Amino acid sequence: MKIAAFLPISLCDYPGRVAAVVFAQGCNFNCPWCHNRHLIPRDPAEVPPISEADVLTTLSERRGRLGGVVVSGGEPTIHADLPEFLAKLKAIRIAVKLDTNGSNPEMVDRCIREELVDFIAMDVKAPWGKYDKLTGIADSANGPQRTMRVIANSGLPHQFRTTRVEPLLDESDFADISASIPSASPHVWQDYVPPKF
Repeated sequence: MKIAAFLPISLCDYPGRVAAVVFAQGCNFNCPWCHNRHLIPRDPAEVPPISEADVLTTLSERRGRLGGVVVSGGEPTIHADLPEFLAKLKAIRIAVKLDTNGSNPEMVDRCIREELVDFIAMDVKAPWGKYDKLTGIADSANGPQRTMRVIANSGLPHQFRTTRVEPLLDESDFADISASIPSASPHVWQDYVPPKF
């Protein structure tokens, strides 16, 4: 998996745990409010990848002080070797949280079935009818709808989360999003904070 960045400690990315964060390079969505726009290109010439071996060594050394590791992005599930990377994390006996936009239900299902993840967070970008407009990708709601069902039925700790981006979304949209969340699943609203450049 191509790693673009590594945060050795975070207090807010894994609910209830002190965690490190691994950021995968590349995303298949192009949301206009993305805070990690530099992670969208799959092969940016100006960003050399970080050594996977170095990340695994650091995590292994800090395992006793960390409650887990978050694999985020970009979008981790676009990488065919994501399961192999997650298996390496599990081999060093550390809890793994996966952040996803939900676009690859088959990959998410595989990671769950192979017991490679302990917690999953999926972004719900918009009401399903507005997905194409806000992700910049045609037919982009199909994958997240299926992934939502996979996650909700997994039995794993999980959450769905939505960034309140106004005026791209309004109160009617927020109501539609809330109605789409499975009744037994947590849903977290996040305020949009424009990046400071």
